[in-house]
Amino acid sequence: QESNRVEGDAPVAVDASSVLRRAAAEGIVLLHNDGVLPLGADTRVALFGRVQYDWFYVGYGSGGDVNAPYRTNLLDAAEGRICLDAELADRYRRWCSEYRHAADEGFWGAWPRSHPEMPLSDADVAAAASRNDVAVYVIGRSAGEDRENVLKQGAYYLTSREQAILASVTRHFARTVVVLDIGNVPDMEWITRYRPTAVVAAWFGGQESCPALVDVLTGAVNPSGKLTDTIAYRYTDYPSASSFGNRDANSYREDIYVGYRYFETFAPDRVMYPFGYGLTYTRFDWQVVSVEASPEGAIVTVDVRNVGELAGREVMQMYVAASQGLLGKSARSLVAFAKTPLLAAGESVRVTLSANAYSMASFDDEGVTGYLDSYVLEAGTYRLLVGTDVRTVREVAAFELDATRCLQTLSPICPVRVSFDRMRAVAHNGALQVGYRPVAPRTVDMRRRMLDNLPPEVVRDDRNILWPEVLEGRASLAQFVRQLSLEELEALTRGEGFINSRLGVVGSCGAMGGVIPELHLRGVPPVIVCDGPSGLRLRRYCNLLPSGVCLAATWDPELVQAVYAAVGDEMLAHGVHVLLGPGMNIHRNPLCGRNFEYLSEDPLLTGVMAAGMVKGVQGKGVAACIKHFCCNNQEVNRNRNDSRVSQRALREIYLKGYEICIHLSDPWTLMTSYNLVNGVWCHYHYDLATTVLRQEWGYRGLIMTDWWMQHDHCHEFVALRDNAYRVRAGVDVFMPGSFDRTAREYRADDSLLSTVGQPDGLRRAEIERAALSTLYLIERLARTSLNFDR
Repeated sequence: QESNRVEGDAPVAVDASSVLRRAAAEGIVLLHNDGVLPLGADTRVALFGRVQYDWFYVGYGSGGDVNAPYRTNLLDAAEGRICLDAELADRYRRWCSEYRHAADEGFWGAWPRSHPEMPLSDADVAAAASRNDVAVYVIGRSAGEDRENVLKQGAYYLTSREQAILASVTRHFARTVVVLDIGNVPDMEWITRYRPTAVVAAWFGGQESCPALVDVLTGAVNPSGKLTDTIAYRYTDYPSASSFGNRDANSYREDIYVGYRYFETFAPDRVMYPFGYGLTYTRFDWQVVSVEASPEGAIVTVDVRNVGELAGREVMQMYVAASQGLLGKSARSLVAFAKTPLLAAGESVRVTLSANAYSMASFDDEGVTGYLDSYVLEAGTYRLLVGTDVRTVREVAAFELDATRCLQTLSPICPVRVSFDRMRAVAHNGALQVGYRPVAPRTVDMRRRMLDNLPPEVVRDDRNILWPEVLEGRASLAQFVRQLSLEELEALTRGEGFINSRLGVVGSCGAMGGVIPELHLRGVPPVIVCDGPSGLRLRRYCNLLPSGVCLAATWDPELVQAVYAAVGDEMLAHGVHVLLGPGMNIHRNPLCGRNFEYLSEDPLLTGVMAAGMVKGVQGKGVAACIKHFCCNNQEVNRNRNDSRVSQRALREIYLKGYEICIHLSDPWTLMTSYNLVNGVWCHYHYDLATTVLRQEWGYRGLIMTDWWMQHDHCHEFVALRDNAYRVRAGVDVFMPGSFDRTAREYRADDSLLSTVGQPDGLRRAEIERAALSTLYLIERLARTSLNFDR
């Protein structure tokens, strides 16, 4: 963090405060309200909780370390807008600002998950209650990269002092509002004990967190956020609780039953707040206007009317309840959603919810339906459910399928190497119960798969084509690549070798492309890469965005597109070409440190919202990089942890969001994750990079590693190790380009070029293929970006 401090005092390049404030407010989720909110102009408020002063604006790590131009805490944001108890506010301000009580900001991987509360006696709270009408108690929690949440007080659980304050406040005040300044879902069972009159989930909202929160508390903005995760009563209620946090490996025993797919199927009584849930200060009514439903897909048209007294927005959601068949399904799966515009009292709007057959299908990785490795619609009844969250839905249509239908047969991918039992639905006395069946290890001839897809060998064509000739249409990319030396090709498959590259803006993550003198002479420019999902991580002032989970909670892809369009403008202003974001791994478990940075437990919501972010950036002519591909679902030992997961769960849950995002927005770059999937590191994973991304999805963008890789030898080709292994797998660029994290000068790694010409070694054509991905990115940037060196 010290090394990322701002140089100079230049102001932020792009004023995005208005759209950031709107997004932060619309991501806030009102979980409970007995009428105390919104606060009246004359309501006297006692504000409790030290995070009113030491607010958590974003989570930790590369996804949050942004030099924001300002950060307004809740105490300051409320001044003049809420009638605060001055005596209590002054006490908090004095106590928190004293050196001995100052918030400990920690250091990388050892940041605080919470800050100790200011001591308050029961008499202090009683005195405040005698002066005020309402108590607002703010509780804050944080986590992040390399910093998992844990099952301890001050992390997932409330501390003893927080419980004492909450007990005292709810005892002395007739009306108590609890505000949660969070990025992860914490334990909330305390709500059933203390019964506050309102609960607000104020996800990390970036630099506009607190002004946006005040907008919602006072009614200047009617809350419209919806949960992107299920909130259960206890941690042990989550289906991944027993298989999360293991250092070496985690077996994804819950299989496709992640989040609401588990709870709505097996344990609806363990849900405190369901997926998609969120209250407003007004009321909405909706009626179905028309329905088209068949095995080909569904289109449902709905009229939504604001029948309350305040302007507001609502989110309509459509789920499918598929036939259980032989595979077993979740009771409900999200297939479409739409958010209304702001509707005045009495105003209505017509929205359309549409889903295709593919979104209602299941993947058979065992062949029990007769279609092995295929997406199928099993015979039976398919019901379409519409409502405003996964629980409050009603059936609007149904169709029957007489025979199982195969939609698509694919190659088996990522074979399981270690058997484990995975969850399945078992019918018993008319209800579905949890059952298990083993995921058997499977043999796939990966050597033959790779050999069958090797590009034909090529011979260098020694010309003297300069890069501008390609841009002018006087030469092709293929012709330009064919003339390059092996050393030039190698340089196009890795970064410059450093974080904070000397080729770009101070504080960037590195550079790729034209990173050696020989490429400079040919006119190939460098591409500057920068974190991240919550804003540009530079040694300059840059806007700090609402966190990913906050933006996803808006359920508004157009709004997040506008947020990321502002990031695109900042990239242009600072000479940044690739943004490392959005992050879009599935929220498998509430303890994952990077849940703040990611979006949801649901792949459709994840994919659609991420696509909005990508469109925002790339609409400005610069590139987004979706990450971390894939199954980066915990931070504990993330560089060596093996995610053991069935092909069905991969395809239906953990890869699906990426597939949707790529289909909707064509991200120009993608980043692999650190972890292994079924025994193979993702930066060496042929099935993920080539079989799925390139061959099945038709992805044309650049695939890069996360920063640094693990050394390894290829299992199928013993001559290949490290960068040669990576290139054969189909991962184009190694970032930042060097295994040595402390080197002052780049020293070329010989693991790639030393294999050329050896038995089973790399072919020149493979290196050209990776280099072409880099040059294709550069061409895209040159044709669209206003600040790229042509």
